[in-house]
Amino acid sequence: MCGIAVIFNYGTNDPVSEQELIRIRDRMVARGPDGEGVWISKDGRVGLAHRRLSIIDLSEGGAQPMRSEDGSAVIVFNGEIFNFRELAAVLRSEGHSFRSTSDTEVLLKLWEVHGEDMVDLLRGMYAFAIWDERRQGLFIARDPFGIKPLYVADNGKTLRVASQVK
Repeated sequence: MCGIAVIFNYGTNDPVSEQELIRIRDRMVARGPDGEGVWISKDGRVGLAHRRLSIIDLSEGGAQPMRSEDGSAVIVFNGEIFNFRELAAVLRSEGHSFRSTSDTEVLLKLWEVHGEDMVDLLRGMYAFAIWDERRQGLFIARDPFGIKPLYVADNGKTLRVASQVK
């Protein structure tokens, strides 16, 4: 199941409250009893949090938030990408390598190669957020049928995203 949470202070220079992010994450403990994680950007304006339910990659290699190899992109992901093995095979044939067997890492590689167009390649049920340091942007996506929940609140200065309203 998993649970994701994001806070992005795009309209202010105030740092993300790590305590608020952890409170949001911990309200979703039932969504992911197998692990938890938090990441806050160097400038403090962006924070991502995750509750993990281990299904595909049970190792620590699948822990989230997950960073790209060069550290420029960070993802939190809830769901399952049904065709991730096929997508990984294509990426490997193009010279990419993987540190884990998780569909989360495949999403990160797809982001690096295809950007926003990556969603056209996905088959599955998903909700995820990617912070890209190079682009200074946040990309949020949910499967076309809305199987995985994703709630968004924006007050004009701060964007908050989570798998649950509470």
